[in-house]
Amino acid sequence: MDNQENTENKEREAKPGKAGLFISSHVEKLQASSFNLLLTVAAAIVVMFIVAFCVFNANLKGEEQVMVPNVVGLDLGDALLEMQQKELYQKVQFRYTDSDDAGKILSQSPEAGTITKAGRRINLVVSKGMILNKIENYVGENFDDVKIKLQTMFTGSTKQLIVLSDPSYKTDEAPAGTILAQNPPEGTPISTPVTLKLLVSKGSEYETTKVPNLVGLSVGKIYSQMESSKVIFDFSTHAADSSKGERAGTVTQQQSFESQFVRAYTHCAADFALEETVSTDGKKPVVGVFSARTTKFPFAVDMVLMAEKDGKQSRLVTFKHFGGAVTVPYEVEQGTTVSLVVKDKVVAKELVN
Repeated sequence: MDNQENTENKEREAKPGKAGLFISSHVEKLQASSFNLLLTVAAAIVVMFIVAFCVFNANLKGEEQVMVPNVVGLDLGDALLEMQQKELYQKVQFRYTDSDDAGKILSQSPEAGTITKAGRRINLVVSKGMILNKIENYVGENFDDVKIKLQTMFTGSTKQLIVLSDPSYKTDEAPAGTILAQNPPEGTPISTPVTLKLLVSKGSEYETTKVPNLVGLSVGKIYSQMESSKVIFDFSTHAADSSKGERAGTVTQQQSFESQFVRAYTHCAADFALEETVSTDGKKPVVGVFSARTTKFPFAVDMVLMAEKDGKQSRLVTFKHFGGAVTVPYEVEQGTTVSLVVKDKVVAKELVN
């Protein structure tokens, strides 16, 4: 009897109760859920690697390869359409040409036939046509200004579309150098180089001016008179005669006229006194007369006498002259280079010793 009870007790201990069965069931579910979670995480990681690999390969492969089309000679609009069809972009530069081909493609880079990636920038040079396609109106402008303007305009151009011939000159009330007439007239079309003929004023021959008196004046005061008057002085030199009270570096005598008023830019002779002996110690300024021969001009032009020493330049005097024989007094240090500048060009120079 006791043995039977012991056996039943052992069987009851071996079989779990209801609470034990509930706990066991939940443990099994949690274990199954963890496995599913791990499986899901692993699957997500695999998918991420696959996506990353695909993206990497796509970037490594790059954009589509295209052939650069030939657009040279096309209108800009047609060229842009060609670029758009190839998924290429353009960078446009403009320049003038010698023909009426505005809007045409002159060159491209890279060249046609080059294999490149879609989206690349293609450099296009586009014609702006001729700088001028017709003759402008130059009447009333200064001849020198127009000459410089045309030279600057066609700098770098293979053709000089407007060529200036030697102008004709006429006495006129307009200021000297003013353009009075032109041929061809304004508005004439330009297809090939055109020779432009101009009629230029040489000023009024009836303009008069007062002759200043230079006698006894030093160099600085002579310069003041030269700059303000419309008389051309022709200076000659002689050694100062102290017995007559002459001072070196001054005008001792000048040409006289019947009237104190003469025609503008009349020549007037003036005698300039020099030192009897020139100092060689380099301390005392040297006085003298600079002389040069230049091109003759149909009207008075600005001339400048410049001085330069030890790399430093200074302007001595600016005056108007018709050219030919030009004489100007000076008073400078020894070792100074004196030069004559006409229309921004040095036409003569002299070293003073």
